[in-house]
Amino acid sequence: MRYPWPMAYFIVDYTYDTTRTAEQDAVRADHRAFLGGLAERGINVASGPWVDSAPGAHIVMRGESADEVLALLDDDPFCRGGFVAERAIRQWNPVIGILAE
Repeated sequence: MRYPWPMAYFIVDYTYDTTRTAEQDAVRADHRAFLGGLAERGINVASGPWVDSAPGAHIVMRGESADEVLALLDDDPFCRGGFVAERAIRQWNPVIGILAE
């Protein structure tokens, strides 16, 4: 289900724990299915791994607050499994482009 009202955008950056990559790979499909479910609901706008040497991901989310977004992401299998060493969140206001309102 998509939210019928406008929500704020939030950028969430994951930094992965590099000491357990084999275990992380074992739950990657569940992680992507989880984020895909949020995308189907209109919450996850875009997400994907960084392509440089930094182990992590960038996620563009919609929500009422940073706390709400982080609470949703607490259920991400990567977060539940302890594979996210650090999360940073910032509210974002797109003013130009396809996401601008």
